[in-house]
Amino acid sequence: MEFYVSAGPGTEAVLRDELCELGFKSARLNSGGIPFTGKWEDGWRACLQTRIGQRVMVVLGRFAAPDLEGVYDSVAEVNWGEYLTPRHTFAVSAYAHESTRTNPNIVALKAKDAIVDQLRHEFGERPNVDRENPDVRVFVYWARQKATVYLDMSGEPLFKRGYRSLGGEAPLKETLAAAMLRLSGWDREMPLVDPMCGSGTLPIEAAMWAANIAPGLKRERFGFERWANFNDAAAERMRLLRGEMRRIAHGKLPRVTGFDIDDSALSAAEANAKAAGLRLSFRKMPLRELQPDNTRRMMVANPPYGIRLDADNALYQELGAAVQRLRGWRIAILAGSPRCVQCIKQTPVETYPLKNGAIDCRLMIYEP
Repeated sequence: MEFYVSAGPGTEAVLRDELCELGFKSARLNSGGIPFTGKWEDGWRACLQTRIGQRVMVVLGRFAAPDLEGVYDSVAEVNWGEYLTPRHTFAVSAYAHESTRTNPNIVALKAKDAIVDQLRHEFGERPNVDRENPDVRVFVYWARQKATVYLDMSGEPLFKRGYRSLGGEAPLKETLAAAMLRLSGWDREMPLVDPMCGSGTLPIEAAMWAANIAPGLKRERFGFERWANFNDAAAERMRLLRGEMRRIAHGKLPRVTGFDIDDSALSAAEANAKAAGLRLSFRKMPLRELQPDNTRRMMVANPPYGIRLDADNALYQELGAAVQRLRGWRIAILAGSPRCVQCIKQTPVETYPLKNGAIDCRLMIYEP
């Protein structure tokens, strides 16, 4: 089988490295995501183990499709009865290259018609469409007179780990936090500090990575577990795979600490860490009180931006001062505002362009 793990902008290289490290075959660098090959169970394992990937999809086929009728015929080539019946719900989304001059919604509608027609012919009735919470998610990529048909194995996006019960005003997505940690060069042994931890995403993701805890273990189920072909035997294999993932986790953690000045954020961080099965240290402390000692540490931070400009400017000045005095530390800051970068009077040793939602950001690495 061929699989495709979608990636956030700027995270493709570290996602490829992660998949190679996890033992997935033929993972190669590609814009927008990383393909790899394997058996069905490898797709299941990717859903459980990838920290950076946003979704895991399986390729059902690639077909010649010079026009919309070709898209219909391509989708009709797939045996949909293997994945859904009239008792299941489904949704279709599509990408249409600009050269097709076609609205992606029209492509998705054409693909939906092909699925419905086939299943009505086979079963005498059709499944319903559910755009919010379908059992089966279909994706069609149409470009250069070819249509590629995918099934989304993830269901809910993979940043939804299953441990977060509480979030702050704008919690960092877990997949982006995991990419930041890998890009930062953290070795999973150096003590790690997040001085603006909010609801705890960065410390929790750091601890899970260091302890080799599969990020998908807290998920109740993935999309593929709702498909028609996911029978009792498959469920038993998945149960054994989850058990294997639990066995390879270990409790070896460096010291991981989160600070914040917001009591409600710290309470949320503690609750989220507990739900993730972790015992981490969260304390109330302003950034200006963070001081160096004789220990080399890793600092990661996602400072706020664009909400309260005056408050943010004062915070950026404190952050710049912290970078100056924390000599011997390695520091990674996700900067979503030019003002944040301007307040740090140092040249970063590395810079990575990323996106936090719709906001263009830069991950700045400092070695003061």
